[in-house]
Amino acid sequence: MLVAVLATTNLVSTSAAPGNTVRRREEIQIRDPFILPVTESNTYFLYRQLSVRLDDGRRRQGVGVYTSKDLQQWEGPRSVFQCPDGFWADQSVWAPEVHRYRGRFYLFATFTSKDKLPAAKDLRQVKRGTQILVADSPEGPFKPFANKPHTPEDWSSLDGTLWIEDGVPYMIFCHEWTQIGDGTMDWVRLKDDLSGVAGPPQVLFKASDAKWVRGLNGASGFVTDAPFLYRTKSGRLLMLWSSFDVRKKYAVGVAYSTSGKVAGPWQQMDEPLLANDGGHGMLFQTFDGRLVMAIHQPNEGRSRARFYELEDTGHALRIRREIASFNSEKPASENRN
Repeated sequence: MLVAVLATTNLVSTSAAPGNTVRRREEIQIRDPFILPVTESNTYFLYRQLSVRLDDGRRRQGVGVYTSKDLQQWEGPRSVFQCPDGFWADQSVWAPEVHRYRGRFYLFATFTSKDKLPAAKDLRQVKRGTQILVADSPEGPFKPFANKPHTPEDWSSLDGTLWIEDGVPYMIFCHEWTQIGDGTMDWVRLKDDLSGVAGPPQVLFKASDAKWVRGLNGASGFVTDAPFLYRTKSGRLLMLWSSFDVRKKYAVGVAYSTSGKVAGPWQQMDEPLLANDGGHGMLFQTFDGRLVMAIHQPNEGRSRARFYELEDTGHALRIRREIASFNSEKPASENRN
């Protein structure tokens, strides 16, 4: 029996009541927000890490979800997955995101083990990876295919996301700078049912390929975080991703595939899309047709989900404005009329 639910971020914990508690967006402390709109119920689902406290005082890591009709008032969090006894990684859960694919819902989440990597040189080099879980509902319960990550077991990896191209599923993920110094963005083909990988991963680009990125430790520590792919209205394939800029602040950059395919080659935009100590961007379309980017901000401290309305120019993405309230603001395209 569960006696309490604690909603936590990667770095900071805050108390939260279980079940049907309703909060305004600005009241929810969260990192790596991911929004899934479900048209059948006209409901937005917001996924986040969730730590459950058991009767015996132990914490069980997992994933929770908030639901909303208007992106302003959120009900939850409700647990959709808890790491079971004997799970390969139970230290933390990061960056959960849920994708709809072939009539089912797939949870991509980063899990961390206390086990050190082979030849680990410091405490940060632990076994970490993205694993895919499946459910018949966006509210779970999600179940793993196996007791291991989809990313290589001897890597420190994170932030896996789904991309479907010509009917074939791929996962794009980050090979962490803590293991290799200059973090990379990698891709791997998945099995058709997403139960495992169908080949070895390949590198798409390095963090240092982007002119705007700076290393956390001078000439080393180049971070790759948070890939999210998007095809523009003209067919150009873009990737949002996050790293640290010249001020050592978290930012959202954009890369584009010169071939229009996930295999690349990938080129980097010279300047980040958003450089304001916020990042881990993802895109979704609102029920009234707006293209919105969700990020967490600030990166240091008590992060909150923030929303920016974007314009798809066909060639690139442009920020129109930050959306403070969906209830009181019309889409920017309507405001011009």
